[in-house]
Amino acid sequence: MSGPRTVSTFNRRGFLGAAGVGAASLGTAGLAASGTAFAAPAPDPVITEVQDWNRTLGDGVQARPYGKPSAFEKDVVRRDVEWLTASRESSVNFTPLHALDGIITPSGLCFERHHGGVAEIDPAKHRLMINGLVDKPMVFTLDDLKRFPGRVNRAYFLECAANSGMEWRGAQLNGCQFTHGMVHNVWYSGIPLKTLLDEAGLRGNAKWLLAEGADASGMTRSIPLDKALRDCLVVWGMNGEMLRPEQGYPLRLVVPGWEGNMWIKWLRRIEVGDQPWHHREETSKYTDLLADGRSRRFTFIMDAKSVVTNPSPQAPLRQKGPNVLTGLAWSGRGAIRRVDVSLDGGRNWRTARIDGPVMSMSLTRFYVDFDWDGREMMIQSRAMDETGYVQPTKDELRKVRGTNSIYHNNGIQTWLVRSNGETENVEIG
Repeated sequence: MSGPRTVSTFNRRGFLGAAGVGAASLGTAGLAASGTAFAAPAPDPVITEVQDWNRTLGDGVQARPYGKPSAFEKDVVRRDVEWLTASRESSVNFTPLHALDGIITPSGLCFERHHGGVAEIDPAKHRLMINGLVDKPMVFTLDDLKRFPGRVNRAYFLECAANSGMEWRGAQLNGCQFTHGMVHNVWYSGIPLKTLLDEAGLRGNAKWLLAEGADASGMTRSIPLDKALRDCLVVWGMNGEMLRPEQGYPLRLVVPGWEGNMWIKWLRRIEVGDQPWHHREETSKYTDLLADGRSRRFTFIMDAKSVVTNPSPQAPLRQKGPNVLTGLAWSGRGAIRRVDVSLDGGRNWRTARIDGPVMSMSLTRFYVDFDWDGREMMIQSRAMDETGYVQPTKDELRKVRGTNSIYHNNGIQTWLVRSNGETENVEIG
């Protein structure tokens, strides 16, 4: 990047406290080899002595019939931003990406986005109907679905189309939990949607599906038939157990790589038709408003995207010397092939180390080991997927899309790491 460079920051007043981030001194900072040891002397020698937990028995197994995180991890929680929506029934909370590692999101930390609150459904009374342009309209119980052959387990990311939506007009929210936290990645257990459609028998003029949820909002989305037959799933399990209520218990649709609004929760009906339905969530909502006032519909795919989760505003650097930068990358078009990281705002890039499973349409974890000598850094990451698509800068994206949109913002994120370790959401222009 050449020419004058300016940095714009978000409005930070009151937000660091809401995010659980302290503004106290975090130690010296910088970039380059420093020779600092990994371990500092303990401030209190007593800390190395035998502690109370070495002397007494802990709780037995009956005290924990369902496991919970340690009490010392009480701050690792989903958080919301109250002013984003008019009511909690139609709202969102965010995955704490900065506090996680690996690629699988714990079930209790997966972000939520609802349009009519969480439906509490008795699985014994729940039914899935298939009707419309089929030879045999059918109704299935949950037990019926579990008896079908061909059960599969797949890990996919789910990203809300509005993830990073507040950043179209500049840096707004401080923390990757809030800028990028409407994404999670879990193992799903269920059956291919194709199995059910084959059972019902598709008529020759079938081209689209309408998936409908059983929540109070009656959430519905139109889905092209070729996508449904290619890789969509009807699932009841996530991460080895049944779906959580907020994730669609007892049944949800999985639409790999496509915007999360299409992954209908509390799935109750699939109608087969010959054209899209143009319902509210695909006309007045979930369309991309362009700079010239036109609106693009059916922009289903979530393009390649990445974010550095550490360091980030909720996970500032605390010591100079050896440090580990880490983050996540994903693409709705396939597998991530490469992630580059810059520590100087995009002037120079280095290729990150990818570790863990690399799967199609799944989160991918990357790392960069570096030494820090106290200088300020402008940290960025950019992802490349197996199609050759490279994640754009925010300026490149705005030249095509303008700033009127909410959805499908996959621009490169910048974190400014200050000399005291505090980290902020900024933009470089």
